[in-house]
Amino acid sequence: MTACLDIAPPAASLPRATVRSNVTVPLQFPDGFRTPAEVFTFHGLADGKEHLLLALGSWEQSLLAPDSETGVAPLVRLHSECMTGDVFGSERCDCGPQLREAVEEIAAVGGFLLYLRQEGRGIGLYSKLDAYALQDNGLDTYEANLALGHDEDERDYSAGVQMLQAIGASRIRLLSNNPDKAAQLSALGIDISERVPTGVHVSEANLAYLAAKRDRTGHVLELPEPALVPEPVPEVRSPGFHTEPPSPGTLISRAEALVPHLRARASETEELRQLPESTMTDLRRSGVFRLLAPKGVGGYGMGVETYAEVVRQLARGCASTAWTAGHLMEHVWMLARWPKEVQDEVFAFGGVPLAAATGAPVGAATKVPGGYNVSGHWSFASGVMHSEWALLAVDCDGVRLQALVPVAALELIDAWHTAGLRGTGSNDLRADQLFVPDHRVLEWATLVASDNPGSLVHPDPTLHIPMATLLNLVAPSTALGAAEHALELFQAQLMVRKVKNTTEVRQADSVLAQARFSEAFGQVATARMHWEEAIQILAAVIGRSDTEPTDTERSRYRLSLALSGQASEAAVRLIVAGSGGSAHRLSHPLQRIQRDVNVLLNHPTLSFDPIVEQAGRGLLGLGFTVRSF
Repeated sequence: MTACLDIAPPAASLPRATVRSNVTVPLQFPDGFRTPAEVFTFHGLADGKEHLLLALGSWEQSLLAPDSETGVAPLVRLHSECMTGDVFGSERCDCGPQLREAVEEIAAVGGFLLYLRQEGRGIGLYSKLDAYALQDNGLDTYEANLALGHDEDERDYSAGVQMLQAIGASRIRLLSNNPDKAAQLSALGIDISERVPTGVHVSEANLAYLAAKRDRTGHVLELPEPALVPEPVPEVRSPGFHTEPPSPGTLISRAEALVPHLRARASETEELRQLPESTMTDLRRSGVFRLLAPKGVGGYGMGVETYAEVVRQLARGCASTAWTAGHLMEHVWMLARWPKEVQDEVFAFGGVPLAAATGAPVGAATKVPGGYNVSGHWSFASGVMHSEWALLAVDCDGVRLQALVPVAALELIDAWHTAGLRGTGSNDLRADQLFVPDHRVLEWATLVASDNPGSLVHPDPTLHIPMATLLNLVAPSTALGAAEHALELFQAQLMVRKVKNTTEVRQADSVLAQARFSEAFGQVATARMHWEEAIQILAAVIGRSDTEPTDTERSRYRLSLALSGQASEAAVRLIVAGSGGSAHRLSHPLQRIQRDVNVLLNHPTLSFDPIVEQAGRGLLGLGFTVRSF
């Protein structure tokens, strides 16, 4: 251990700093890498902060021959503190992986890691988190800092130069991709013999952040195209190939990680009137389509809690995506209720069969040798633009059947021109005397029964619950996630927006704005509590041997979901009313959220009047007058 150093005085432009103390600290990282570090503290640093210098490897030897001919110089990284990345492993930046990489690289050759207390490029932890909220709404990392009244980068490396000079390192090899670090160090008297690039630690969550660093401040980074970001899970499986399914928490995290990308594509989704292929690729890679499928056919066999949470998270990015993906997940579960012969066909080679399902209006079927001839015009086929199969309701001599048909055999009618949920592509389907073989036609009563054919093949308890149960979850989960996104937008706007005809510097300083935000916050909290209540009711039903809910349970379930939808809509209405005229520009996400939620509230699963009528009958023990409730 070195107690003190006798060195030449530093450059006249900076006050002299001196070593205050040094102590050896053994380091161990989560991946098992270990190395000792000699940690130095200092007196006299220009900004008065408690910066650290970690001396690693053969650092003393690296200071012995600093002349350019030998090329010997300590490897040095100036690492700005990042609590979210360094401590909690946040993937929104690359700070944690860079810290881990730097320690190993420097320990191998000798040098110093300067840990500088400059959170958020110098704006502080709280401001950095505020900037994250603005980034979620479309600003890049530098634009967010400016919107909060800060500079793009407020870091000053003067203290770092003082620390290097105090330790005797006037000539270094700089481990960094940031040209500003090199410029500041050189201007303050540090001789940089070589710039050594760091690795590129890219993920879906930080790709936009890294691209902004490359494009805005000249960071030397070679980034993949978005489609080439490493996949979190393989989607295509061959016969006999098995992988351990992710945990529910991991799958929810994957959905959450897609939120910034879905927000960035929301306008494109509306213009296309269906999900972009890039979004479908992301959803397939995340594995969400396997969520409800039994493990016996390559699915994850997860429960309704995970399903509802994934839909909610996706809705925080794009309601059209959440609606479409939620139904596609649910329809995989519906296919798992069919007999094994059909499952062997649609789940062939471990793939995930994507299917649309529609029963409005019911088509017609005629029995013929070997099968049925099916005719009809079906509306609102959500997910059809991305499906290979269609589940169609048909009637044959007064008996309701469901026919499973390849989408390629149907006529697709471009009929989805709506005010909200425009990106779902819920177009119409038509068939005229289309032959469907016997094994792909089943009585509706058999499919919806608790002992449906699939429940005899797979042990998953969710296969026993009523068919409509999961359908009823999609709309309120989507409405809740959309309302939560609206609240985020409103909060970020309040902190930076100046309102005309007021004396406040920003909208958040207005008492009326504060009251409006708290009311909207309360409505979102109410929506969430009703939603959670409904999920708990359903989970309790699934958890017992008799999975048929009682009239009281069915009434409470549907009523809680309806009340959740009402509260979500009320929150969005409050937020938009307090957001000014700019919120109604087509480029503003709030107007899209309002249109999407309005359409959701008109879907039968959230249509308030008939729900409260039937729920009232069930709660009073009068019996339902609508069989499908």
